[in-house]
Order: sequence, then C-alpha cells, then structure tokens
Amino acid sequence: MDVVERLCRQSIETPSWGYGNAGTRFQVFASPGAARNVWEKIEDAAMVHRLTGIAPRVALHIPWDQVEDWSALKAFAEERGIGIGAINPNLFQEPEYMLGSLAHPESRVRAQALAHLEACLEEARALGASVISLWLADGTNYAGQDDFRSRKARLRESLKTFVDQLQGDERVLLEYKFFEPGFYHTDLADWGIALLHCQALGPRAQVLVDLGHHPQATNVEWVVANLLDEERLGGFHFNARRYADDDLIVGSVNPFELFCIYVELVKAEQDPKLRASAEQIVYMIDQSPNIEPKLEAMILSLLNCQEALAKALLVDLEALRQYQQAGDVLGAHRVLMEAYRSDVRPLLKEVREALGVPQDPIAALKESGYLAHIEEARRA
Repeated sequence: MDVVERLCRQSIETPSWGYGNAGTRFQVFASPGAARNVWEKIEDAAMVHRLTGIAPRVALHIPWDQVEDWSALKAFAEERGIGIGAINPNLFQEPEYMLGSLAHPESRVRAQALAHLEACLEEARALGASVISLWLADGTNYAGQDDFRSRKARLRESLKTFVDQLQGDERVLLEYKFFEPGFYHTDLADWGIALLHCQALGPRAQVLVDLGHHPQATNVEWVVANLLDEERLGGFHFNARRYADDDLIVGSVNPFELFCIYVELVKAEQDPKLRASAEQIVYMIDQSPNIEPKLEAMILSLLNCQEALAKALLVDLEALRQYQQAGDVLGAHRVLMEAYRSDVRPLLKEVREALGVPQDPIAALKESGYLAHIEEARRA
C-alpha cells in the first residue's frame, strides 16, 4: 500500500455544532468569533479544510441548522470548497419527547418523531447527502416506568417505517449511548442492541460508534473489530472522554486507543472480504469545545486522527500475524508498539506537501488573520 496516497485520501467530517457556542449542563462560555448560524459554521468548516486537506464535508444538525432554502445552502458550501455530510436529526429537545421519541408510549408522539426524520431525509436529498446519523435520548429513569420489550418493539417498528423509505445509497447510522438522559436504561444502550436492530432492519441500517459512549475500560477497538467483521460498522463520532461523554479533543486522553482503533480499520481495508464495507465508513468529529478555541480544537482533533492513521499504516501486519500464530504474546505486542512509537512527522510533511496545505495548520490559522476577521465580523 502507498502510505502517502492512503493518507491523502483520509476524509473526516467536522460537525457544525462544534463551531458555535456550546457548554456543559452548568454554563455556556461564549467564545469570540463563534459561528452564530449555519452559514458561518460552513465558512469555518471550509477554513479548517483548507488548512488540513482532510475535512471536505460538514455534518449538519436539524433543526439547529435549519434554513428556508437548502439549495442555496448547498451552493454556498460548494462555493467554499466543502460538501454537506451526515444529517443529524434532533429527537430530544421537544417537550413531547420527555418520555421518548421513536419508542414513546403514545403513537401520536412516535408519528411526530417519524415526521421529523422524514423531513430530514428530504433535506438530505436536497443537499446531496446520503447519511442520516441518528442518536436517541429515549430511555427510562425508574424501574417499572415502562415495559422494556414493548419499547423495543415500538422502536423497531418506528425505525423500520423510516428505513423502508430510504433509496439509492441512503443509509441510517444508529448511535448508541449507555446512559443519559435515561439513567435506569436507554433504548440504544450499547453496540449489541444497536447491531440487533440493524440486522433486523436490513443493510441500509448500520452502527455508529461514538468513542465517548462507553463504560469505563470498554475495549473500543474490540467493539470496532466485531462490527467490522459483521460488516455493520457505518460510522464514527470521534472525540475523547475522561469519565463519560466529555466530547474532548480526539486523542487527548487515550491516544493509544485511537491508534489501536485505526489498526483494526486498516486491517479491514486490506482484507478482500471486508474492504468494500470498510471503505464506506463515515468518519466524523463530534466535540463541543467549551474552554478551547473552537477552530484550533477542531484542527487538532483532525491532526490527531491523521497521526493515528499514519502510525496504523506502518504496522507490519504480516509480522503481527506470524507472532500471533506462534503464540508469541510480546512479539505481537512489540510490532504494535514499534509502529505506535514511530516519528511520523516526516511522513506527514510529505502528505501535507501532496495535499498543498500548510505544514503547521494551527500556526497557519493563527497567522492567517481569519480569527481576527471573524471576531470583528461576528462581534454582535
């Protein structure tokens, strides 16, 4: 494999919500120059792509990014050299969704949630997007609040109604989360229940892995390997967490985990049986910078993903297999560690030259005058 060529093909969507002001449950800290609407979010995403060369699409969140003229928004993005990525419906902020959306006990509320999904699908088609990325807040907080199997059946029925409307290369990615806001149970709690639904719904339904949505000590690379083997891994939300869904900069907490995840992905890309499935995975950043400079944080996440992939591509997979077959535990481990400890800066310098982007994208951002420009322009 040509490592430089593979790195030049790396593609990661950035999230529109990562460019605007966001916060924790306690406070929203306003950032100078933060994007105030979807038009400004696209401008920021386009700037990030110009500096890194590996972020050619921006994911949108509906209704946060709602506009009246989707064709105008698509043209606006294309003029700035960027495309529209996954569409993320919002099924957790309306008061009707207090007890759930697609799994709600009342058919009226489930119909409202489905109508929103259908509207998002039409908007995706207008934008040239083919992926609906779906996270649900559905769950319960008290024992006896609802019946588990009834909720599962209602969710399955709602999802099937939506999936049956997909056409062409359209697909839905089911994102799971083991707690919050439902603290007794959540309806899509882990990769297993998400996979069960996807297998019942057909090939257009795939699992989305958010790195922050796991209990402590979960072996995420093992989860990734299993989903790859089932050909049901549809996408990632890359971030980092210390305790729960912290949405921190990718690779900032456990860079070795990120590397090991990329190793599994590279292995799948080189497996003739899994190559086609692995190549259609959608990679997305999902973070909400609260105390960090937003564009710098986004660029750093992208660069950390780029570095992790570069190191994963250096793993001697044949040597790894031989050590594994021989039962040489530490020999196999050393193969991984040798690649992980590699200095890939010269390799990434070559990649950035091939992409025609600055050698130091963060320094280039600070020197470009863009930050001062948006702070002044968005002061109101």
